[in-house]
Formats: sequence, C-alpha cells, structure tokens
Amino acid sequence: MRKENKGIILAIILISYFMILLDNSIIFTGTVKIAAELNLSQTALSWVSNAYSLTFDGLLLLSGSIGDIIGRKRIFSIGLLIFAVGSLLVGLAGSMMSIVLARLFQGIGSAILAPTSLALLMDSFSGKELTRAIVAYGATSGIGASIGLVIGGLFASLMSWRDGFFINVPIAIIMLILTAKFIPTDQTRQLKKLDIVGSIASIIGMTALVYSLVGSQGRLIALIIAVIAIAGFIWHEARTKQPMMPLRLFVDRERLGGYIARFFYLGAMMSMWFLTPQIMQTQLHFTPLQAGLGFFPLTIVSFIVAVQVAKLADRFGNTQILIIGIILTVIGMFAISFFSAQVGYTVGIALPMILMGIGQGLTLSPLTVAGVANTSPEDSGVVNMVHQIGGSVGMAFVVAASATVKTEIASYHLAMLTATALLIGALIAVIGLIGPTLKKIA
Repeated sequence: MRKENKGIILAIILISYFMILLDNSIIFTGTVKIAAELNLSQTALSWVSNAYSLTFDGLLLLSGSIGDIIGRKRIFSIGLLIFAVGSLLVGLAGSMMSIVLARLFQGIGSAILAPTSLALLMDSFSGKELTRAIVAYGATSGIGASIGLVIGGLFASLMSWRDGFFINVPIAIIMLILTAKFIPTDQTRQLKKLDIVGSIASIIGMTALVYSLVGSQGRLIALIIAVIAIAGFIWHEARTKQPMMPLRLFVDRERLGGYIARFFYLGAMMSMWFLTPQIMQTQLHFTPLQAGLGFFPLTIVSFIVAVQVAKLADRFGNTQILIIGIILTVIGMFAISFFSAQVGYTVGIALPMILMGIGQGLTLSPLTVAGVANTSPEDSGVVNMVHQIGGSVGMAFVVAASATVKTEIASYHLAMLTATALLIGALIAVIGLIGPTLKKIA
C-alpha cells in the first residue's frame, strides 16, 4: 500500500470516528433550543440523547461481529450510509417522536462505525505506524467530544441546531466515496459464524442496562433483565467455539486495566461535558455559543498535548504518562467542583479545564493502546464498547447521585465530586493492573 494512500485511509477513519463522537456531545449545548422549538419537556428532551445511546451501546458488539463476517469495508460503508440518513432525519424532525426515532436510527450507524473504524485501523497499519495511528485515534476520542460542545453552541446560537446534523450528510457521503476508492477490500478470511445467542443476549443486556439508568418507568425490571442477560451472555461466551467477545481478552492485565480505567474515565468526563455547559448557561448566563466556547481551554490544550503523546511515551513510558494524565484530570475535576457564580468562569472553570485538558490529552491515547494490546482487529470492538457504555453508565450514575440535593449549584458540586471519585477509580486500575506491565509505546 502506498504511503499517501495510508494517509488518506487514516483520514477517512479519523474523520468518520470524529463525526460520530461529535454527534454524541453536540446535543449538550443545543438542548435549550431543541426543547423550545419542539416543545419538549425535560424528560422528553433527555430521550433525544438517550435514544442515541440505546442503539449505539446495544449494537456495538453485534456490529463488530458482522464486520468480521461480511467484510469491514462493506459494513463500514453501510454504517456511513445509515449515519448520513439518520443525521438527515434528525435535522428534519418536527416532533418528539420523529426526533427520538431518528436518533435511534442514527445510533445504529454509529454502532457500526465505531468498532469497524478501529478494526480497519489495525488492518491497515502495523508496527510503529499502527502505534501512531492508535495514538491519533485515541486523541480523536477526547477532542471530538469537546469540539462537539463548541460546534453545538455555534449552530444553536448563530444558525440552527438542525444544521449541526445536516452537515454530517455531505461529510458522510464524501467519506463513503473515499472509502470505495482507497480502502482495500478485505482479504479472504476463514468463514466465521455469527454468534446468534451471544448477539441477542448482548443487545438485550446492554439496552436494558442503559434503559435502567436513563428510563422513566420500569427501571428496576430493566435492571433485572440486564443482569440476567449479561450473566447469560458471559456464560454463553465462555462455552461457544466462536464467541463474539472472547473472554480471554480480560485475562491480560494491561487490557483489563485499560478497559476498567477507560470505563471510569469516560463516565467522569462525559458527566462534566454534559453538566458544565448547563451550569455556565444558568449560573453565568452564557449563551449556548459562549458555553461551547467556554470549553476552548480544555479542547485546545488537549489537542496540543495529544499530538505530543507518542514522543512523550517513547521517552517516559505508556504507564507513567497514563498515571500523570489521570492525576492531572483528578485535580482539575476536583477544582471545578468548587465553581460558583461568585468564583466566576476564569478561576472556577477555565483554569480547572486547562488541567483536565492536559490530563485528557495524556490519557486517552495510552488507554486505547492498552485496550488493544496483544489483540487482533476483530477483538478491538471491546474498546469502543467500554468507551460508550462507560460514558452512558457513568453519566447516568453521576446525574442520579447529584439529584439527591435540592439546589442546582449544590447538585453540580456533588456531581463533580462524584466524577472525581470515578477518576480515582481509573487511577487505581492503571496503577494496579497496567502499572506492573510497564509497557512502553514503541
């Protein structure tokens, strides 16, 4: 494969992945405008985000397995098409039912793109090229979510929140054309059967788990169903000859540490991304655009640091970089928990965000490297599953915990302290599981 083609392939993968991450957070700064235009209650509004999470999280493992069977290039193209149509339908939505259904459909496209993009990356690169490509992929996972807040505020304030979804359509079409031209057709591989029982159990388990956290009725029943389905899924995967999620992936200490740390880290960061734009608008009277721009200290610093991670890890080691990154994120998250209107934006939000930006830039790429350590491309989907489930479950847990206090500012303080506790959990996983491996980015 020619070097320039590899550059185009990396761009296709990263732009496509960036697009779905952006849509996961672009909603956060546009919620006020969406609720006003579609006359949505707070409960109905929450489903604009939750509907996307339900299909995204529930179908991740199945999508990765289908890609292994019918070919990653083919399923990647299907995902781009579904995502483009879903984005168009969200932009055209005129009622609660239509926007929720459109977000469900859009989530299907994202569930296909997320695991397939990482598998394509591992198919297309090897050695040091693969390591640097994974670093770029990991950096994209944090930067995409942060920039989504800025773009969401920009469209909500200056144009329409709908434009944030319409813009996905031409981008997805361009990526579809470039995929057909530059990504090679999958090499013939041994025929693999779809794990039907595992697929059904994983869809029921993941969907029920997310609903038990974000649903409005029958949450206890959903939780019971989730526990039974997930337990059944694990039991089945341990016994079937061709599992969709081989349990051997969790035996390796480095991978297990990467999975656990990513779960806690994304839960904490997603909570901060979700709640902080709201507190800026209510306590500081920021517009959606100002709230989005308020994330620039985190976004810019994270980007600057992320592009240096490969060099830093070559010198100091993956584990050391991870520990420093998470510690800085913990300090930043703890500091932002003291925010108030009296403290103001600069001291209360911007300075803590700089620390979190450095921490995020140092953390997400090495976590991706740890999560795919010693795996084949068909096993890489677990990283994205942990990423998405961690974000959904963690955010739901933080929001639920903070709802126990009455005032908004006290609720925000408790939420950020809870997020800090999740980050400490990530730090413990890195020190206890990844630390002993002392693995360096090559």
